[in-house]
Amino acid sequence: QSPIMESGGGSAEPGGSLKLTCTVPEITFRRGCMGWFRVRQGPLREHVGVARIRTATGETDYADSVKGRFTISQDSAKNTVFLQMTSLKPEDTDKYYCAADYGCTGSYNYYHRGTQVTVVS
Repeated sequence: QSPIMESGGGSAEPGGSLKLTCTVPEITFRRGCMGWFRVRQGPLREHVGVARIRTATGETDYADSVKGRFTISQDSAKNTVFLQMTSLKPEDTDKYYCAADYGCTGSYNYYHRGTQVTVVS
């Protein structure tokens, strides 16, 4: 059993909604921040943050491209984070990786296979 359990995603039409869910062990959940990233295509394959939540305080931050459309939240009792994606656009199509950012440094330290999101008419 993977230590990161991801679910949700799939296909939606432009303007539609999807929800991603991610559950991790408690020790991972409480190490700083949880969030989702995408991988920028190219030789460096950089991790590009989409949304992040500081699990101790609930403070959130978002990439400019998703502000006002995506909402990250958490259920601390279940070590689970959610990404509600609304007003989806074709350019949101990608694989989204749920990840832990230990210490909220901006670097994602712990992630698994990711979840595919496809936005198409």
